[in-house]
Amino acid sequence: MSSTELPDVRATTAVDVQVSAVRVAEGEQLRRVALPGLTLTVRSRPPAVDGLPPALFVHGLGGSSLNWTALMAELAGSVDGEALDLPGFGDSPPPADGNYSVTALARAVIRHLDANDRGPVHLFGNSLGGAVVTRVAAARPDLVRTLTLVSPALPELRVQASAVPTALLAVPGAAGLFGRLTKDWTPEQRTRGALGLCYGDPDRVTPEAFRHAVAEMERRLALPWFWEAMVKSARGIVDAYTLPGQYGLWRQAERVLAPTLLVYGGRDRLVSYRMARRAAAAFRGSRLLTLPEAGHVAMMEYPETVAAAFRDLQRDADRG
Repeated sequence: MSSTELPDVRATTAVDVQVSAVRVAEGEQLRRVALPGLTLTVRSRPPAVDGLPPALFVHGLGGSSLNWTALMAELAGSVDGEALDLPGFGDSPPPADGNYSVTALARAVIRHLDANDRGPVHLFGNSLGGAVVTRVAAARPDLVRTLTLVSPALPELRVQASAVPTALLAVPGAAGLFGRLTKDWTPEQRTRGALGLCYGDPDRVTPEAFRHAVAEMERRLALPWFWEAMVKSARGIVDAYTLPGQYGLWRQAERVLAPTLLVYGGRDRLVSYRMARRAAAAFRGSRLLTLPEAGHVAMMEYPETVAAAFRDLQRDADRG
């Protein structure tokens, strides 16, 4: 492996520390994992039975481990699931070095897996998390049993118009301008905007789920590093899109050896539905699930369908 790719980092033993008050769904647990220069909050759901294989779920830009709650519940009888809050997101503080590149986030995932000796895992990623775990799977195939990507953020030549405002976060000064333009927005307005961008049909969100989303939005906006994490992670995606040759995400997708499930939504306003065909060609032997009514977060909108498709992937991988 080239020295410019992800190193085989063997981290020190994880240490649990106190977790601040964030929402925890019934049956879930939170803990913090302390590594040199990095602290990660991990959301877990104890498996329904002992001996289930481990799984790790990685969220997208602006998201958190909460994005996987519904799917983790659906898969409680199939995997021993954990979901990370990436550095600077959810309840994880920012990284000590301020590095939010896709490579740095992938390194954080690798360090967590190595520190807890959980590999190989069934690895899931959504959006930015999809780019992150693609890099993990290419660099450390020993850590990945299967790979499930929900609307992965892989390079597109023609970005959808609805995705442009998110991409503009990477432009210097754009976040400050956006903050000034939206300074009078309420958390409810911000939440409705986010749901409208991410869901194929925002009306699928129940009133209770909306209240929880507003509370999480309020909590996140109060964090002093909220905008820094958003802006630097957006720049990280743009930078990853421009990497040449063997370090490009599409080239790394071609190197993935793990059985792969690709999930794309027909109403996705951030990752184009047309990218499904290219992704299916890039990930060797992959299977494709297309959901015409889903948006950017199919695992939240249609967790039962995504879970069923994963169980098929898991069953075939176990046979192989």
